Amino acid sequence: MTSATTAATGHAAVSAGVSPERHRLGSLLIRAATTLLGLVIVVQTLFVLGYISFGFSNWLPVLIAYVLWSAALCWGLVLRDGEAGWRAIFVLPAVLFTVALVIFPTVFGLFIAFSDWNLQSANGRQFNGLANLRQLWADPYFWNALGNMVFYVATVVVQYAIAFGLALLLNADIKAQKFFRVSFLLPFMLSPVAVSWMIGKSMLEYRFGPVTNLLRWLGWENPSLLTTPWLAKTTIALMDAWVWIPFMMIMILAGLQALSKEVQEAAKVDGATGWQGFWQITFPLMLPVSMTTIVLRVIFQLKLADIVINTTSGGPGGATDTISSFIFREYKDRSNVGYGTMIAEIYLILIIIFIALLLWATNRFMQRHA
Repeated sequence: MTSATTAATGHAAVSAGVSPERHRLGSLLIRAATTLLGLVIVVQTLFVLGYISFGFSNWLPVLIAYVLWSAALCWGLVLRDGEAGWRAIFVLPAVLFTVALVIFPTVFGLFIAFSDWNLQSANGRQFNGLANLRQLWADPYFWNALGNMVFYVATVVVQYAIAFGLALLLNADIKAQKFFRVSFLLPFMLSPVAVSWMIGKSMLEYRFGPVTNLLRWLGWENPSLLTTPWLAKTTIALMDAWVWIPFMMIMILAGLQALSKEVQEAAKVDGATGWQGFWQITFPLMLPVSMTTIVLRVIFQLKLADIVINTTSGGPGGATDTISSFIFREYKDRSNVGYGTMIAEIYLILIIIFIALLLWATNRFMQRHA
């Protein structure tokens, strides 16, 4: 009785329509391919670190082993799981693509971050332990850029308020509504690089820019919008807001158009003013859309770099620097791959922590006002 039950259980563990021999073959194929890939990675890593004397001249064999492992994994899943395996391989390419282009570069970045690797040096990459981390801790330019990021992220609140106002305007029954919608969306259609050159390098140019000439005509003797620290930071924030407010506006507008008109009409019948209807009905109902919009905008803001790089290059004196533009200069101007990668990895950790806390606070806020 016991042996019969065990046999039945073992047979049930095999997927429907798959013979035990085929199931074992698929499992063997997956294990063999995974072992081979792990062996290639370990050998190449030990060779690069100098612990063994044999290995590959570059990481191309690891890439080939990964591709072969991916193919073997797909084949093994089909052999082992049958119909369920076919369903799995529809998702597997996206997973493998993410591993190859997101997870592996991040892990490999950690390997580079603990290295002294300057492309202008003839010594190549040298392991230096925690030296880059200690340099980062004592680097005033990094902390300055991090402080600037706090300022830029804080401006998202102002951008949200403006975007909400524009969305309310476009949701109202006004003349030329379609024209204004397209007009307000035009900045978002432009590349931030194009905006930085069109506005930062042309219109705000100190000597011949039309905006600076207008300010001189109005009586401002020295309209140094991009050379005075606080003015330069404010100007960068305004250009960035001009590009991204339409994105927030269109998301909020979509939320407004999805609201039930009956609730708002009932509030008017009960004698609620426009202001009361907004604060007590429209704004609370829009909280889910608003929170989503703010979180997405904060994520985009944390990557701010292109406008800063093309307009001020982080100047004057680092006043407009962001972490991303600071990393860019470490790579491009100083060829300091090891230190630049350490900054990028630390910044990634800070972003993950900040976004996690932001999502937690958002959920708590939504639950409190549900």
